[in-house]
Amino acid sequence: MKLPQNILYVGVNDHQIDLFEGLYVVPNGMSYNSYMILDEKTVVMDSVDHNFAQEWLQNIKRHATPDYLVVQHMEPDHSGSIAEFMQEFPNATIVASKSAFAMMKNFFGCDFEQRRIVVGENSTLQLGARTLVFVTAPMVHWPEVVVTYVPQDKLLFSADAFGKFGALDVDEEWACEARRYYFGIVGKYGVQVQNLLKKMQNLQMQTICPLHGPVLDQNLPYYLNLYNTWSSYQTESQGVLICYTSVYGNTKKAVLKLANLLEQKGTKVVVNDLARSDMAECVEDAFRYGKIVLATTTYNNDIFPFMKQFIHHLTERNFQNKTIAFVENGSWAPVATKIMKGMLENCKNLAYTQSTVKILSALSPESNAQLEQLAQELAD
Repeated sequence: MKLPQNILYVGVNDHQIDLFEGLYVVPNGMSYNSYMILDEKTVVMDSVDHNFAQEWLQNIKRHATPDYLVVQHMEPDHSGSIAEFMQEFPNATIVASKSAFAMMKNFFGCDFEQRRIVVGENSTLQLGARTLVFVTAPMVHWPEVVVTYVPQDKLLFSADAFGKFGALDVDEEWACEARRYYFGIVGKYGVQVQNLLKKMQNLQMQTICPLHGPVLDQNLPYYLNLYNTWSSYQTESQGVLICYTSVYGNTKKAVLKLANLLEQKGTKVVVNDLARSDMAECVEDAFRYGKIVLATTTYNNDIFPFMKQFIHHLTERNFQNKTIAFVENGSWAPVATKIMKGMLENCKNLAYTQSTVKILSALSPESNAQLEQLAQELAD
């Protein structure tokens, strides 16, 4: 990890966790990042999960006694050790937004009224050689969030923005787990992320220090462009995503045939079985690709539960700007296409293929022909 002189990493890795936020599978753990700035005044940037409070405090005490704790974000994986910090360092002052202090009272029964500095847009804190400049980032992805810019180092402490799943002692490709993290956790708040990106355009940056995942100090346009694509709900990768559920295998046969037809036409295809795939991965793919096929069965005069859950995940994250195709199966009264389209009716800028596929129990000459027609339309 490369950081400017006298800026240190004092965060922790968590390999005890199985589900982040009780929802997301994290086989490679999580990092809870915290940083320390050594100057005439010493600052710690954010705390860590309560389970790692003592490890974090020991990391800090190895270097100096802090004057300030900056709290950018109050989610417990970052604020969980604030009370221990304030007890350990009785002369320290907390720096945070007004709404963050209100949250502290809710979490800890105390808002540290006698030991606090409230900051807002463009507030500054002079440390000595360095200055902290605070930039508000409401709903990225909680309302109290601020990010912190250090002009002397062209460095941004970015709170949860530009974070990813995975501990820092695991080597893995950034984009996949950053994308899954973004759409799972921040995806609903694209407008707010766009607002932050616009503010960042006025800042010269060489380093981004997020609260999860690695410090970003090379090829920043790559990360910024991805964040712009994700937060504006644009297509990142060309190809067709097929998400399906299948009870007895007949819908799966149709999906595999459609995938084969598309591949024969030179189209990239990604296929996800919603009952067996990580739902967060499926959601990530749905925002990544521009063309989505939803294939499922009619089930209790509704749609199969995993498909219903999947579409709900999309709609609550402002799913938009896609081309959608439907494949439905039903033995006597298929209504899956109607229900799926109804669930998507409030999404912005969705286009629907002219071709749809209706299967009555199993593939037939008629439904096979519909698959051929849909494959051609998607490939075109």
